[in-house]
Amino acid sequence: MEKIFENLEKSEKTIQTAGHLLYVTYPLVREKKLLLKILTEIKNGIANCINAVLQYEYLYGRIRLSSNSKINFKRFLEKCCPRYNISETETKKIIKLFEIIKKHKESPFEFVKEDKVVILTENMNSETITLEKVKEFLEISKNVLQKAKGIILK
Repeated sequence: MEKIFENLEKSEKTIQTAGHLLYVTYPLVREKKLLLKILTEIKNGIANCINAVLQYEYLYGRIRLSSNSKINFKRFLEKCCPRYNISETETKKIIKLFEIIKKHKESPFEFVKEDKVVILTENMNSETITLEKVKEFLEISKNVLQKAKGIILK
C-alpha cells in the first residue's frame, strides 16, 4: 500500500511541477523547447498515476500484472478506466501524449516555428506542439489524478 501512495504523491508533485513550469516559468522565458520538457513531466506524472492505479487494483485482486508494461497499460485502459470514470476522450489523449513523447525521444530533428515546436520523425512525419495542446494535456493529467485519488484514498 505504501508504494501506491508513493506513486500517487510522485504523480501529484510531477503534475504540479509541470503546471508551475507552464503557467509561471514559460510566460517569463518564452522558450518554446520548454514545452517539450513540460510534456515530458506531464507524461511522467500520468505514468506514476497509472502505476498507482494498477498496483491498487492488483492489491485487491481485480487485475493481474505482467512484466510487460504494454500489457499492463492495455489492462489499465480496458479494466481500470471504466472503474475510475476515465473517459474515452481522456484515454485517447493519454495515448496521444505517450506517442508524442516517444516521437520526441526518437526524433532526429526538432525545431521551433512561430509559436510551435515541430518534431520530425525518421520518415519525415511531423508532430506539432502548441501551448494550447500542452495546457490540454495538463488538464487531463489533473483530472485523471483526481479520479484515481478519489477511489484509492477512500
